Amino acid sequence: MTSTKFSRTHSFSALRVFCFSISLLGGLSVSQAQNQGQPRPQPQPQIQPAIAPPAPATTPTSFTRLENLGSQIFKDQALSEPRGTSCNDCHLASSGFAGNNGSRIGVAQGSTPQAIGGRNAMSNAYTSFTPKFQFRVTAEDVDPVGGFFWDGRSDTAELQALGPLLNKLEMNNKDAASVVRKIAAAPYAQMFKDEFGSQIFNNPTLAFQKIGVAIAAFERTSALQPFSSKYDQFIQGKAKFTPQESNGMKVFMDVNKGNCASCHLMNPNSAKPSDSMFTDFAFYATGIPRNMAIPRNANPSFFDLGLCGPDRTKPALTSNVPANISIEKFCGTFRMTSLRNTAERKAWMHNGFFKDLRDVVSFYATRNSDPKRWYGPKGTPNDLPAAYVGNIINDRVPFNRPASAGAALTEREIDDVVAFLKTLSDAQAQPQGPAQPPLVGARNNPFGN
Repeated sequence: MTSTKFSRTHSFSALRVFCFSISLLGGLSVSQAQNQGQPRPQPQPQIQPAIAPPAPATTPTSFTRLENLGSQIFKDQALSEPRGTSCNDCHLASSGFAGNNGSRIGVAQGSTPQAIGGRNAMSNAYTSFTPKFQFRVTAEDVDPVGGFFWDGRSDTAELQALGPLLNKLEMNNKDAASVVRKIAAAPYAQMFKDEFGSQIFNNPTLAFQKIGVAIAAFERTSALQPFSSKYDQFIQGKAKFTPQESNGMKVFMDVNKGNCASCHLMNPNSAKPSDSMFTDFAFYATGIPRNMAIPRNANPSFFDLGLCGPDRTKPALTSNVPANISIEKFCGTFRMTSLRNTAERKAWMHNGFFKDLRDVVSFYATRNSDPKRWYGPKGTPNDLPAAYVGNIINDRVPFNRPASAGAALTEREIDDVVAFLKTLSDAQAQPQGPAQPPLVGARNNPFGN
């Protein structure tokens, strides 16, 4: 492994975050108190979503016609095969704009009971801030950045929105024309023609592209990026943090403790919420344990390599990447998601291994000091082939901590960080409804999954 890729110092980010940390540590006090967030109930699934008619084709005053059209399409359960699954079912606001269609095993269930995906549904909130896929070169540091999906294979929200419609493990449509025929028969078909032309359904290829345009327009509205969290109120001087939340943010930003903000970028000195997206959109391999509940993981020779496949081909390195860097240095990396609304999610990381937010923070704090807790008796990373285990980050806080030094965070500090993360939930997010039975036949991970 070369030091070029995995030095991961992000000197420009670390310096910025360090400055924020110094300012914040000197400015926050325990007198900043408000009600402390409480743990949320554990996720419960549904075997198959009930078939419901699409919402009536009315136009909210805050939406343009295109945005409202996108909303109708996004929520239409008639667009899957068989009927019953919409885009919204995997991207519920009440689940942090994710949700996995009710699946409890960490990855999404499709439109049929036997259709189980390979990855956790990625939140589609705040997508307008996601850059196109590219290789960022800063000094000696090279990072893949941006793109949609965990592997960055789509450059735009418009293209991303179309993928699930044709995926056999998701909405399961045979082809684009099949989807267009369903749109043409929908209650909002006239709205589609008003927006894209009276003859649009005569050109299925173009009509299919316009479906993505409409969905992406809706995803860019304030419905999916409201910036209404307690953190947003805090940086605008409209709310105060509890002592626990304040300390959690200090630990989160402390370059010698959590060091979370070196990658989950934030600027608490700015009253502009979009200056704190809590991601740098880069790709990382952090050694997430293997989720044995994923059907394709039953094959011990199968590995999800993220940027290197299997759901995409390896991207070509661009001319700005030094000649001594190969694409293999990025195999097993996945794009970092924003932490906004993370406390509302039902599963975390690309493979949905974690089902509790506290476990995520605990993993970062104890991956080195207690590896058997996460990887089983061997205590070695188990979801990458041996050739790529060296791609896992191990030379930056907290991942550079020797096992003999113990956990990077105390139990109290872990709780404090979780309390802070709960301040990133938008005000509109609400708990899930009544509990539902688990998916039939789901395998259990013997190591806490």
